[in-house]
Amino acid sequence: MSDSNKILVGKIVAPQGIRGEFRVQSFAQQPTDFKKFNIICDKCESKQFHFIRVLKNNVIIAKIDGFDDRNAVETLRGTELFILREDLPKLKENEYYQSDLIGFDVVRDGKKIGKVDGFQNFGGGDIIEIDNGEMVSFIGASVDIQNKTIKVL
Repeated sequence: MSDSNKILVGKIVAPQGIRGEFRVQSFAQQPTDFKKFNIICDKCESKQFHFIRVLKNNVIIAKIDGFDDRNAVETLRGTELFILREDLPKLKENEYYQSDLIGFDVVRDGKKIGKVDGFQNFGGGDIIEIDNGEMVSFIGASVDIQNKTIKVL
């Protein structure tokens, strides 16, 4: 399976309690989307990931079959969680997934400042990572799919 077929939807950040549960930083639009996702990762097979509940904001509690205590879950810290691209909902016209914007030119005041390397969200809104190391806010940006550009403020 190619990496372009996988979409990053979350990351295991820490154990939660002593029974093998853990916290996941969700990158999904709604954390409850994890209820219906078929999660794949390096440490689990299909159908082994189980959504438990939303903890707060974009953090959920989950469990993977076979990881039954806190020590086992410690080995999962940092594990990235994916879904297959074909499992994503169909988009409406003029909608896009952020992963589709990787490689787009980023433009400010009519001048290209770099290409999109990725996106981050530390709680204050989405941030564009640019290939030159700069990070700029995605809030208020306009996306031109045809010309593969993102105009930022």
